[in-house]
Amino acid sequence: MLVLSGILLSTGVASATHISTTDISAKKQTNAGLYLTALEAADMLADPNILFVDVRTRAEVSFVGLPTRVDANIPLMLMPKDAAYDPKKQTYKLQLNPDFIFAFESLLADRDYDEEAPIVLICRSGSRSAKAANMLIELGYKNIYSVIDGFEGDKAKDGPHSGHREVNGWKNAGLDWSYSVTPAQHYIMDAD
Repeated sequence: MLVLSGILLSTGVASATHISTTDISAKKQTNAGLYLTALEAADMLADPNILFVDVRTRAEVSFVGLPTRVDANIPLMLMPKDAAYDPKKQTYKLQLNPDFIFAFESLLADRDYDEEAPIVLICRSGSRSAKAANMLIELGYKNIYSVIDGFEGDKAKDGPHSGHREVNGWKNAGLDWSYSVTPAQHYIMDAD
């Protein structure tokens, strides 16, 4: 069970919940230590001034869906044309999107946001959003939140659905999502 304690955002936007790093796997931790569950993110995102970015691949967004509230999809990782197969993970290896930072900073400039703006990142289950958050924190962004259970959630460890992503996450919480991608949400840089 998560240990929760309240904190006040330095931006004065709203109070948010802070989840202790002792309850988060190392691959989901960020240097800023700002975490939200999908349910907490949905509450925080009731404020339309908070930017919400989905960092999954375009294929994931297209075939799995995305939160309707997402402002933009900017993939952290892309599948190269000559993607190598990873037999251990039984999938193809992705590579870092070389345009991620440029696309992110362009989005912020278009919205007239600065390094202090509160921004929520989401991926499939919290690992890529943590990586993206750390990259942005290194560039000086202050209020980068990672949704630790992501869009699809964590895998069930036991029972008949072991290995299926149905433990938590945006979709499993019954939050608004869609397969439709609006022009504003669409990632328009190089194809993945």
